[in-house]
Amino acid sequence: MKAIYQDWFQLKQAPFAITPDPAFVYLSEAHQEALAHLLYGVGQGGGGGFVQLTGEVGTGKTTLCRCLLEQVDSGTHIALILNPLLNPEELIAAILHELQLDESQALSHKQRLDCLNEYLLAAYTAGDRVVVIIDEAQNLPPETLEQLRLLTNLETNTDKLLQIILLGQPELRDLLGRNDLRQLAQRITARFHLTPLNSEETAAYVKHRLAVAGKPGAHNPFSPKALKALYRASSGVPRLINTIADRAMLAAYANEKPTIDKNLIHAAAEEVTGKTRATVFGQPPLVTGLICLLLIAILSGWYFRDQRLPEQAGDGSNQASTTEAITIPAKPTGLEPETQVNQPEIELLPADRYRASKQAWSGMAQVWGIPGQGSMLAESCQKNTANGFACLQLQGNWRRVRDLNLPVIIELGTGDNPDYLLLTKLLSNQAEIYPLGMLSLQVLDQDWRGRYFVIWPQDPDWPTTVHTDQLEGEIAVRLKSLASERIPEWQGDISPQLDPQFGSWVRSFQRSWGLEDDGIIGPETLLYLIAPSLNAQTPQIELQEAGE
Repeated sequence: MKAIYQDWFQLKQAPFAITPDPAFVYLSEAHQEALAHLLYGVGQGGGGGFVQLTGEVGTGKTTLCRCLLEQVDSGTHIALILNPLLNPEELIAAILHELQLDESQALSHKQRLDCLNEYLLAAYTAGDRVVVIIDEAQNLPPETLEQLRLLTNLETNTDKLLQIILLGQPELRDLLGRNDLRQLAQRITARFHLTPLNSEETAAYVKHRLAVAGKPGAHNPFSPKALKALYRASSGVPRLINTIADRAMLAAYANEKPTIDKNLIHAAAEEVTGKTRATVFGQPPLVTGLICLLLIAILSGWYFRDQRLPEQAGDGSNQASTTEAITIPAKPTGLEPETQVNQPEIELLPADRYRASKQAWSGMAQVWGIPGQGSMLAESCQKNTANGFACLQLQGNWRRVRDLNLPVIIELGTGDNPDYLLLTKLLSNQAEIYPLGMLSLQVLDQDWRGRYFVIWPQDPDWPTTVHTDQLEGEIAVRLKSLASERIPEWQGDISPQLDPQFGSWVRSFQRSWGLEDDGIIGPETLLYLIAPSLNAQTPQIELQEAGE
């Protein structure tokens, strides 16, 4: 459909339609990596099983799926399921329909499964691949997910016959983290979480779409300040970028303006979101600067609730020998496919386990830039000492550790004398343990029961719990500022006043991360709020291996 402002801006077509047109695809670094995961999933390297791609609403998952469909070769047969609200019988029928199998006869569920199995064997014999792609997979009923898992049992002696790709919102991660679906989760060979565009990528995205839609000689009508305002209003979500930019161009045409300034973006954002400028864009720059100063102060430390850790040996960090690098990404990144460049150790020898346990706390002290203070950090976990650091004991799985994207200390073994190992990097099937290097998760799973500890700097005066129905003053400003940088994003006022809507946001945030949605900001909710900022604070240093 032609936009009425096309001739005004010398465009051949509307540049900001929200339909997933591959001609307009702009691949940021994250989108390129996500597409690589999808191509990996349909290629021979997928090896059968599941590939999982998640992302917030409007970040481009469906567009990437369209790109994938354009790049697969003729030997790949795709069954694309767009409506996942199906029971197991309906799912199999939908897959047969997408594969264009004979549906002239009414078949029972078993007969449909037999028909699908015969098709998969025939495709395998011909050297072809069969892939099922399910969009909006967070809406799949658990019994249908179980049927999908059973489909991956269709195999020869050497190969799986079916590859399944699940596309969904962040809730899909929580769904697959359920204990009753752990068998399916173990068959996921690659995972990736698609993040929104950053400020520079947003500007490049707009320029790319205008270039595709423009006539020769057409200029970019968005001023630099307008592009910055567009990023703030959309939080880098491509779908919101499209709708706001389209409304701004329409307003510019109506007012006969050749250039789109930040005021037009402000007005367009208010129209699209239904919120006032203050709500959409937050506080003026001066107030924002003051808030940043407050954040710097608060992020030097946060308060801690009671947690107990068994007695730990001294940190033994008085001597230094070999040097070993620690890598903590500045922001969460998608996991690598199952095949890693570095081959992990296939066993954990008792002597190595003892050495790593002796140095876990000294290593964590180095992570936070306080070498030689490992005993102090262990005391934070053991005695709830107000020494400028907090410690939180958590119970979960590798996915929960991966969500935080922070160094943690994992507990191996049970009883009175467990071992504690410092985990500094977590990939899809291996972990980096200081000072040993890479270990297979299968090795660690033999003696890991899901218990781990997170340590971070914090203000001893921070309250143990914050009730959002009583939240006001400086603490309200700090928490709302943090919330405005998280997903889902808090888009309300960053002010000291009591705001009932903030409690609703907190409950939504808690649900998105699988926390108890009580609307109370306790230590665990607070940790998930500040984790990205803590990650950025983590010093990029080299760990010195402590002497025995």
